[in-house]
Amino acid sequence: MQKFVEKYLANFKDQNLNIFDIGSQNVTEFPEGSYKPLFENSKWEYKGVDIVAGNNVDVVVSDIYNWKEIKSASANVVISGQAFEHIEYTWATMLEITRILKNNGLLCLVVPSSGPEHKYPIDCWRFFPDGLKSLAKYANLEVIESYNCWNNPPIDGEINEWKDSVLICKKQNFSFWQNLKFTLKRFLQKIILKLN
Repeated sequence: MQKFVEKYLANFKDQNLNIFDIGSQNVTEFPEGSYKPLFENSKWEYKGVDIVAGNNVDVVVSDIYNWKEIKSASANVVISGQAFEHIEYTWATMLEITRILKNNGLLCLVVPSSGPEHKYPIDCWRFFPDGLKSLAKYANLEVIESYNCWNNPPIDGEINEWKDSVLICKKQNFSFWQNLKFTLKRFLQKIILKLN
């Protein structure tokens, strides 16, 4: 996530940014269990989003697939790290990310491609770059880059067991027809989820 901030947000240090962190709850006793320190800037407003109240949570959403608590086109940046493996229907969550992103808004998604099962309360997925690209495509987001950290050296002697995959993408300016298609896709997705 630090690389994302340095590479993609360095030119926005003097601009107002609304940043939403999806799955933000810090479940550790350490401050480094949160991305919030990376976004400390007097012009940036960081908001932690999760499905339960807790440490580092500013917005609690009642439904992970329908964020009524967050207005459409209200985010300049959406980040999520080590949360998507715990979401059953990640494609539906991606639609909500697209909905809340402003035009030209950025998404940085960091997810494991390896590692042991770690339920919180469930553990559903491991991701590869092509899988992340397909999620972006489903949500009408333009992929800027997608890669895997398979070859990262150990940090402080710890093995890189998670081998994180990273997706950086952008919300394009939707035409009328793209917006209509996207709205219909979200509507149909909500119906399908209610039938499950």
